[in-house]
Order: sequence, then structure tokens, then C-alpha cells
Amino acid sequence: MHFAGSPMTELNETLILMYHKPTPPSYGTHDFEDPNVARAYPGLMGLHIVLMSTAFFVVLPMGIALRSAKHSLHGASVVAFYALCALGIASSMLYRKLTPNMYEGAVHAKQGYFVLFIAAALTTIDAFSALRRIYRYVFAVRAGERDFSLGSLWRTLLGSQVEFDDSVNASGHEYTGLIVEDPEEIDMDPQDVKLSDLHQQTEARNDETRRWANNMRELHRQHRQRSSEWRASAASDRTLFQSGSLSPRSHHSDDTLQDLAASSPGKHFRDNVPRWRRVGRVAFATVERALVFFGYMQVLTGLVTYTGICRDSYVNVCLAHIIKGGIFWCYGLVTFARFLGSFADVGWSWNVAPRPDGNNSLVSAEFVECLVIFVYGITNTWMERFGVAPGSPFTSKEIQHIGIAVMFWFAGLVGMGIESRRIRDWMSAPVSAAYSQHSSLSTSPSPPSSYRASFNPFPALVIGVTGAAMSAHAQAYVFQMQIHVLWGNLLAAFAILRWLTYFFVWLGPPKSVMPGRPPTEALASFFLACGGLMFQMSTEEITIAAMRRGHADQMMFLNVAVAFTCFAFCWVLGVVAFKGWLMARAVRSTSSRTSS
Repeated sequence: MHFAGSPMTELNETLILMYHKPTPPSYGTHDFEDPNVARAYPGLMGLHIVLMSTAFFVVLPMGIALRSAKHSLHGASVVAFYALCALGIASSMLYRKLTPNMYEGAVHAKQGYFVLFIAAALTTIDAFSALRRIYRYVFAVRAGERDFSLGSLWRTLLGSQVEFDDSVNASGHEYTGLIVEDPEEIDMDPQDVKLSDLHQQTEARNDETRRWANNMRELHRQHRQRSSEWRASAASDRTLFQSGSLSPRSHHSDDTLQDLAASSPGKHFRDNVPRWRRVGRVAFATVERALVFFGYMQVLTGLVTYTGICRDSYVNVCLAHIIKGGIFWCYGLVTFARFLGSFADVGWSWNVAPRPDGNNSLVSAEFVECLVIFVYGITNTWMERFGVAPGSPFTSKEIQHIGIAVMFWFAGLVGMGIESRRIRDWMSAPVSAAYSQHSSLSTSPSPPSSYRASFNPFPALVIGVTGAAMSAHAQAYVFQMQIHVLWGNLLAAFAILRWLTYFFVWLGPPKSVMPGRPPTEALASFFLACGGLMFQMSTEEITIAAMRRGHADQMMFLNVAVAFTCFAFCWVLGVVAFKGWLMARAVRSTSSRTSS
């Protein structure tokens, strides 16, 4: 509802009925408020919520972590996931059988079955992959290339054994090429020497981290040694492991990133694996992790269905708040996971990627942010007029929203251009040409140290401007304006803190493979997630319902959002810590088994 004039302090039911139909009853009112209902079954709905939440937010993340660590309990987690889903679906079906349909056209169940179909497809692919590994293992044993043992058969079934043409070694790509020498082995400009010395002193005091990295290096060497033993001949060993030449600095240390680039088996395995298989593995891992966010999507549609909101003329505004706020919420959690160390293996955790060549992922985290912003803007520009009669004039509210969408569109495009290595090379071409023309040296100019990290301000700019604009968004009621100001300020705070992160990281670009963990990002992720949750809670129907029931209290809304965000951050911390514990345990187990 767009209201032109001063915002009102009291709820005007007559004005609401001019724009919207009366609010129909819902499952919630049927279970708890309707005195004419003889018997309700909210317990069945509660059981459905508990079972499905446990499946998607406890068992599924644990299963993903178990897969990453090649743990033997991964299969048990898959069985537990489907068992919980089956029980949850059964309780939901029984509830709907005993309760009249209170929401015509609900999509919660259909979307849920679609999500389970995706999960089943991933499980099927995983099963075929396991059968393929077993077939190749049996073939290798029969050909005399490997010795049969129950232990090796079990590890092959789990995927924790190095195969003849796999693209990663047994320790997983997270640990390939980890180093323990001070990060000054990475090329630095002379002006970075002071920062490097300070970093060396810090690393010297961090004995625990050094011991952990030493374990990673030792594990890498052990798997490289075992991989060479599995080859049929010394000639094949040379072909697979020694095709690269050592770097000019290889005589300094066997543990430098440059040496590992020349001798790492993972590098040569990747060269021999077809591109479609590498893309398939990345797609599989991405979709598997996206299932957790699909679960959150089901939480939102379930709340919508049970409370009876987002119907009739409310639907467009409701969907806009839930979808956009949900994106901010989810990316706030992802940003906090990055702060904790997730995605450090591709250099997305404000670190140097632990890869043989020391290069980060083909795309930066900022590129992904800009891509999401661009896709949102280019689609939402045309969606703002959904449900509007053809030929009707543009309202000021529509122009406001379209303007924000266009900002997302082109700011995201500019951000992707800045992150493109080819475009950056084009922008540097005039300077390189002038340097080569006026310099007697045949070498190209060395890049500054800041090139080791991405300092793209456009994602933060877009979110910050969105927050500032929505803080001034006109609303029909003062309470609605207050809620918009709250989440608008939270998004603006994220932008300020992200810029501070870039400022401090620009002063000292990352030189270590360990996660950088800038404290400003911990705060930024919290403000982004909390702002996204407040964005969802500012839906018109929710604020009107709060005013009707005497809960129009902005502090209550903010405290609920803060409390739930803190709870979600504890969940993220638990998931990341559980995966790290599994990895550390796998390292110790492999080291002890190899030494014995």
C-alpha cells in the first residue's frame, strides 16, 4: 500500500480495506485462535517442523562436512537425512488430512518435493561414482597393479583413496600445497619488507598454527609418495610427477609454493582430467551446499503458508521483502563463514590460496557478489510492474524501486568488469606500453602488492546505498517507517565496515595461506544478516498484524532479529568447527597409519 502524505500513528482499518481484502483465516488461527474448532493438531505441525529442520540444518551440514573429510559415517548421515525427511513428510500429510485447507494455491509442499528431488539426484550421482570407484579398484587388483585389502577397498568406496586419474589427492584440495615457511616466499615488492618482517615475527610466535601446517605438509608428502608407488613404472612416475621444472627459487626450500607447483601430483592430475568432469565436481559441491539454503527457503514458504500471509494484493510486496531480505540474510551467514575460514582453499577468506602456484580461484568472492547483484538488478528492473494494469502511469514508489534495481544492474556490471583479469590487463596496457618504450629493461613492470587481493567497493556501495535509500522510504504508518530505518541503517553499517576491511587489507595485503579473519568482517556479516532478517520482518502484513495485536515496538523487532542472528551465527560456527575437527582428525589418522 503506497500512502501519499504524512505517516499515521494509529491503524486505519478503513484505509486498509480500500487497498486490500480482509485477512482470511489461516492454519495458525485455526490451531490456536478459532473457538469454533473442536479439535486441532498443532503438535503434528510442530513435529514436522522439528524433523525437517533437523534434517536440513543439522544432518545435512554434518553430511557435507563428513563428505569433505571422506569420513566413513557419510553414508549414515545420508540415511538419517532421508529418514528424517520421510518422517517429516508423514507428519505433514497427517496434519493436512486432519485439518481443512486454509491456504489455496500453497506452493510449500511442491517446492519441498522439488528440493528432495534435487537431493535424491545428488545421491544417485554419488552412488554411481562409488560404483565406478569399486569397478576401477577391482580392475586394478585383477591387473596386478594394486594389492587387495579390506582397508583399501573401504577407503576406495568412501572416495578417500587416490585414484589413477583423480584430480585431487587423498587429503582433499583444501590442503594441496600448504606451506609452513614464512609467507615472504611469495613475491613482494621492496616496500613490503617491513610488513613481511612483522608477519615473520607473528608467525614465529604462533607455534600451534605452525605445527598444524607442518602436519598438512607431511600429509601432502606422504600421499605424493604413496601415489608414486601406485604407478606401474618409474617412467609413468616421471610423466605424472616430474613433468614440470623447478622454479628458480627451488633450492631455498622444498616447501615453497613454487616447488609444489612443479611437483604436486594434484596439478598434473587436473591436467589429465576432462574439463567436463572438473566442472561437474564443482557443480555437485555447489548444489549440495545450496540444499541448506533451499531448506531456508522452505522455512519461509512454510511460515507464509501457516500464517496465511502473502495472498491477493499483498503477494508482490510480500515476495519482494522475503526474497530480497532472504538474500541479504543468507549472504550475511556466508560472509561470517568466510570470516571463520570457509572457502580459504580458493583464497576467499582474505588469504593466499594454498595452491601450488599460489594463485587464488579463477573468480574472486567479489566477482560472485557482483554477479548476484547484476542478476538481481537486470531481472528486478522488469518485475517491478508485475500485476499492474497495462497503460497505468508509473507511481513514485515504482520509480524508486526501479531506480534501485537499475543501480544493482549497472553497479554489478562495473564490479564484474573490475574483477575480470583480462579487463584489468587491458586497463594496464597503456602503462605497460609506456614502460617498455622508455625502459631499457626487457622485463614488464612488477605489479603492486595490493594486486594480491580484491578491493572492489561496488558490492558494499550498492548495499549501503540501498540501506540509506530504504531508510527514507515513505510508509503509511510511523511504525513501518521506523522498522525500515532500522534495517536500512544495518545495511549501511555493513557497507561502512566492508570499506574498512578493504582499507586495512589494502595497507597489509594477505601473505599467508591461513584465513585473515579481519574483525571488521565479523561485524559486517552480522549487520548484513540482521539487516536482511529485519528486511523480511518489515513486510506490510507483519507490521499491520503487530499493530493490531499491540506489538508495534521497534525494539522488540530489533531484539528478535539480533537474537535469531546470534543463534544462526552459533550454528555457522558449529558447522565450520565440526568440519575442521573432522579434517584434523583425518590428518592425525592418516599420519599415524602411514608411520606405522
